[in-house]
Amino acid sequence: MTDNRIFLPRFGAVCGIVLALSIGVPGAVEAFTGETAFTSAVIGLGTAFGAPAVLALHGHQAHASGRFGAFAFAANMLGLGVFTGVAFALNLVIFFSSGPVAPVTAVVLKAGSLVFVLGSVLFGVSLVRARVFPVVPSWGYGIGFVLLAVFAVLPDTPVSALVHVACAAVLVWLSLTVWSARPALA
Repeated sequence: MTDNRIFLPRFGAVCGIVLALSIGVPGAVEAFTGETAFTSAVIGLGTAFGAPAVLALHGHQAHASGRFGAFAFAANMLGLGVFTGVAFALNLVIFFSSGPVAPVTAVVLKAGSLVFVLGSVLFGVSLVRARVFPVVPSWGYGIGFVLLAVFAVLPDTPVSALVHVACAAVLVWLSLTVWSARPALA
């Protein structure tokens, strides 16, 4: 029988590391090659691992984050859900289309990014306030993922590649913290 006190956080931690790799590796490659069909597909598909990762992060700090943490988690999950769609569309639909993006589509993509930014800021603040995770990746989450959303709607540059790699490092650090934690006694 599987002990969910161990399995679910570790599943989320593994998802966080897979998400980190799907953000960081293509980001590093794109610094030298620009966006390619392969890097675009990896980033677009990797977003599926975001929800379990954020759930594990919140589960790890829920005891210390209080009502604000629960609200920030909810806002982050909504933003992540929308931004998963945005990232999927940008990397697996728009990247492969030859025509211009309809104005309504552009507005929706930017609005989705804004929801993600708000959720990332709130969850980043909850990470810093709860003081359960190390300070650097806690701040890195709130700052890095805001920058990731901003750069997602802009043309790729070496700076956007660096942001991808930094976000990957933050996710790995946070995920390893969850992985190494001992489960609470029932």
